[in-house]
This record gives sequence, structure tokens and C-alpha cells, in this order.
Amino acid sequence: MPRPSATVKTAPSRAWEDYLKIIYKLESLTPANKGVQTKDLAERLAVSKASVTNMLKKLAEEALIQHEPYYGVRLTDSGRKIAMKMIRNHRILESYLVARLGYSWDEVDEEAETLEHFLSDKLVDRMWNDLGQPTHDPHGSPIPDVDGHIENKPLPALSHLEHNTPVRVARIKNRSPEELRYLASIGLHLGSRIVVKNQAPFNGPLLIEIDGAQLHALDHRMGLAIHVTPAHEADSPHV
Repeated sequence: MPRPSATVKTAPSRAWEDYLKIIYKLESLTPANKGVQTKDLAERLAVSKASVTNMLKKLAEEALIQHEPYYGVRLTDSGRKIAMKMIRNHRILESYLVARLGYSWDEVDEEAETLEHFLSDKLVDRMWNDLGQPTHDPHGSPIPDVDGHIENKPLPALSHLEHNTPVRVARIKNRSPEELRYLASIGLHLGSRIVVKNQAPFNGPLLIEIDGAQLHALDHRMGLAIHVTPAHEADSPHV
């Protein structure tokens, strides 16, 4: 379905920006012939379906989404532009907090969620330039450019690898602060060299070797969130 283009009638609120960002992220997980479903938004945002329905009505009135019964929700070009601005702000903020203010990768998401709504484009661009124009955030997620373009290169998950294939960690998606702290505690970071030595049957835990030395057990679900590249293609972290 073509993505409609329209002019936003009202300055977006923080709540609008949060919804548009989540719709964008859920679109990537939704089949091309379907839109994002109300129940999925309610679950992701931890609000009622009624609250989601009311917000979607407002976003549709502002031409930020296209909402059709039985199909679901898709962003318009205007809605996508706002979503990408928020994602760019968020990921540059995370990068800045780690590189310049000494935050660890498990601390930055909550701070960036709050601050991303209040930064001018000028400040975000200066932060990005000060960092050396990074292409990825501290978790390996790509940073959109100023025009909203983003390179989402598909990467295999650690849980899907054949045994004894050396890889390097390129991205860790949607993990809680507690899980990120655990990964750091076992020495797993962006750029770490990983070899899956074994996996228990029926999607059981992985036994992984980290940087040629340590062996650790890793939950299959967590392994699905760790995305990798062949070891010879990624000799250092993105950021």
C-alpha cells in the first residue's frame, strides 16, 4: 500500500512522538500486507486498547498515520519523518552519553527516552559531529541520517548460528538494563568475538566462547537478540 504524504496540522506532542516511534518499530515486524495492530501497540506501550484507539484517532486526524479497519496502522510520510527524527535523537543521545559522559550501555535508554523530545536539530547535529559522525549507537543500532534514511542491514542472530562459526557482535536489540549488565559482566560487548560451542535441544541454552577464552551459558531468547557478522567482516565495534 502506498504511503500517503500530508502536512501536519499541529506541532507534535511527546505522546505523539512516542506512538509514532513505536509504530515505526512495529512496522518492521509486521507483514507487508498488514498494518500494525492496536493490541500490539497497547502491549508495547503498556496502556489499554481504548487509550491506543483514542490516540490513533488523533494521529489519523493529523495525517500522521493511515488507520483502516481490519488492516491496521501504517505511518504516512509525515508520521515517518517524525518517527525517524526521534530515533535519530535517541541514538545520538545514547552515543553521546556513553562517549562523553561516561554512561554504560545499560543506563542510556531511559535517559534518552526523556531527553529526545527536547533537543533542537542544531544541538543533535553538533553532538553527532563532536562524536565523529557515528553510524551506529552503543547497542549497534543504525543512526538515521538528517533526511531520515536508515540502513537496516539484516544480520543473523546468535541463536541461529551453526556451531564453531566465529562471529563478532554487531548489534544487541531490545534488551533490558539488567540483561545488558549481565552481558557486560560476562565480557560480551560490541565487537566481541563469539563462537557457539553447543546448544541444548529444543531451543535450550547456548554454550558460547567469548574472545577465545571464557565459556558461558546464554539463554536462547537472549541469543535471538544478539546479532552478528562473520568475524573477518567486523574487527571492531561500530561506535
